[in-house]
This record gives sequence, structure tokens and C-alpha cells, in this order.
Amino acid sequence: MPVEVFLNTNVLVYAVDSSDAEQTKRQQAIELIETRDFALSAQVLQEFYVTVTRKIATPLTPAQAIEWVEQLAIFPCIEIDASLVKIAIENSVRYKVSYWDAAIIAAAESSGANTLFSEDLNHGQHFGSVQVTNPFIA
Repeated sequence: MPVEVFLNTNVLVYAVDSSDAEQTKRQQAIELIETRDFALSAQVLQEFYVTVTRKIATPLTPAQAIEWVEQLAIFPCIEIDASLVKIAIENSVRYKVSYWDAAIIAAAESSGANTLFSEDLNHGQHFGSVQVTNPFIA
């Protein structure tokens, strides 16, 4: 079942980042999560866990992060299997992006989303059937 958008890790991280500097992005990220029909991938959930427990100003405890992962896992979640890895490798070569970004693109395409919300790639850029949108650009 296709979804409207695919969320990259940074959108989810902003939703839990309580630092004063990121309050505007936090509100925007929460609004996206609450109002959009979205998918994500196992890679996104992995990156989310590591980032929110180790890399933000006020890290979540593992238990808090797991609660978030459990809530996010109710949305369509693209699994990482050998086929997706192969497509990601091909995307990496074709689009000249990192393997990790290429895997996000492959998962977004697999979900049926036409829009990938992310800060990690160029706003407006197309990768196959997916267009990148930076939701934090004014």
C-alpha cells in the first residue's frame, strides 16, 4: 500500500530533540508525524535509536527510545533485505550518493512514496520516482 511520504531519520530526531535551538524544527517534525501518511525503514529506526540515545543534547534513555521505536513501528516500515541492499548499491553508483542515502532512497521508492522528507539530500532533487523535500526550509 503506497504512502504519501517517506520520513528520513533527521525528521524523527527533531521530534524528540528538546534543545532550545531546535524548537521550530521540533514542532514542524511533530506536525509531519501527526498529519502525514508516511513510511519509514528499519534503517531509519536504527539510526533514530543511535542518534537519540547518544548524539542529541539531552539524550533519551534506551527505554524512552524504545517507546518511540514501538510507536513509529505501527507505520509502514520497509525491511532491509538482500534485494534492497542491491538496489541501494545500484542507486549509490547511479546517483553518486553514499550507500546509506541510497538505501533510504531505495526504501522510499519501495514504500510507494513520491516525497522523501530529509535534510540530508538536496531539496527538490529527484531520484527515480522520489523527490526530496527539506521540510525545514522556510
